[in-house]
Amino acid sequence: MKRSAPQPDRPISPPPVKRKLESTTTNKAVASFFKPASQKEPEKLTWRTVEKTLIVGRYDASNVPPQTRTLPVKIAAFDLDDTLIVPNTGNRWARTPTSWRWWDQSIPGRLRSLYNEGYLIIVLSNQGNVSLKDNPKTLQKDTASLANLKAQVSTIFRQLDVPLSIYAATGQDRYRKPRTGMWEEMLQNYDLHMEGAVDMAASFYVGDAAGRAKTDKRRKDHSTSDRDLAANIGINFYTPEEFFLNATAEQYDHVFEPTRYIENRQSSQLPSAGQQTATVSAPFTKNSPQELVISCGSPGAGKSTFYWDVLQPLGYERVNQDILKTREKCIKKAKELLDAGLSVAIDNTNADVETRAHWVRLAREYNVPIRCVHFTAPTRLAEHNDAVRAMNPDTMNPEKRTLLPGIAFASFVKRYQEPTLAEGFQDIYKVDFEFKGTEEQKKLWSRYWVSKFST
Repeated sequence: MKRSAPQPDRPISPPPVKRKLESTTTNKAVASFFKPASQKEPEKLTWRTVEKTLIVGRYDASNVPPQTRTLPVKIAAFDLDDTLIVPNTGNRWARTPTSWRWWDQSIPGRLRSLYNEGYLIIVLSNQGNVSLKDNPKTLQKDTASLANLKAQVSTIFRQLDVPLSIYAATGQDRYRKPRTGMWEEMLQNYDLHMEGAVDMAASFYVGDAAGRAKTDKRRKDHSTSDRDLAANIGINFYTPEEFFLNATAEQYDHVFEPTRYIENRQSSQLPSAGQQTATVSAPFTKNSPQELVISCGSPGAGKSTFYWDVLQPLGYERVNQDILKTREKCIKKAKELLDAGLSVAIDNTNADVETRAHWVRLAREYNVPIRCVHFTAPTRLAEHNDAVRAMNPDTMNPEKRTLLPGIAFASFVKRYQEPTLAEGFQDIYKVDFEFKGTEEQKKLWSRYWVSKFST
């Protein structure tokens, strides 16, 4: 897929200048932006929103001959910021018709050449700083953020002046990279959702969020969302340096790779030579007529699933703080169940000794054994599970849980103290996360859903 940068078929306007941070926006484009509506030529860029979070802009160039595409279609997809453009001001996120310059001067000519080669050109960009919420308190600010994005994209697309589209995800939902919602919306828009409609081998995505470490010439990448998006789609990935400057591809190994995690878990449970049993915990059993069992583990570690699959069939009644909201209400509910002679499972994170001590005292008050189920899933895996659950409400989220904020995981890590028998537990049963589900669910779980540079 790498090609040497072609010469543009016409001069790039304006020509390069010596000042490094000079805007590449033409005077004509700026003048057109500020011209009264009655004097403007018909707008080539049309906008719409999808599900109140996705912004879609489609540019139709009147001076460029239309393509005669045949299936399968080749798609050239690009990130926007730090891939096609960079700011030419001190403000990293400035959005005006003149606050940007090309990441490299070869980009306009390169994209025009791709169009002439028959590629469908699209831009897929996360734009979390743009809000589409209907909130009276922030209406003016939100309206301005959207208007500024549209104004900047308009000048960018006018300089390129080839048919292309932008998809900008503003929310924390299925459209946000590395999730594939923007790509799937694009396929629907261009009627390419049928099997075999896209030439996957020839298609590619170019972006700067590749999980690269800091160098003397480059700051550390903020995430792996662009690399992971390409992997989720199943197309080739290039950094801007690789695609536009023909730089050598850098080696990269994912910090957390879902498919590899499943494979490693399966292989660790297979008997090796001379081994008669798999290396998994013995099944959890109820040891006494009445018990208090508490969980300890990160959000997304599998606590609720363990309750429904294991504890509920054994007769434990569930107490969950996500439902009851406060610890006091949870203790009150647990007392009611214990008074009725029932066994109780406390389905909370119970991160530290102080929190678990409340339940140890309750068990002693009722003279029942207390046991701890320790969920060992690390934060990266737990965040992945939470995102899979929240983004697939129809197939993998029976309790309709919403996406948790990052602070929920950070708070658990900060408070976490590994449980010990010295706290008063009869035993501690460890549960390592293991994916269970259909092949279709496994396919969904194996995608990248959360992209971060490090754990």
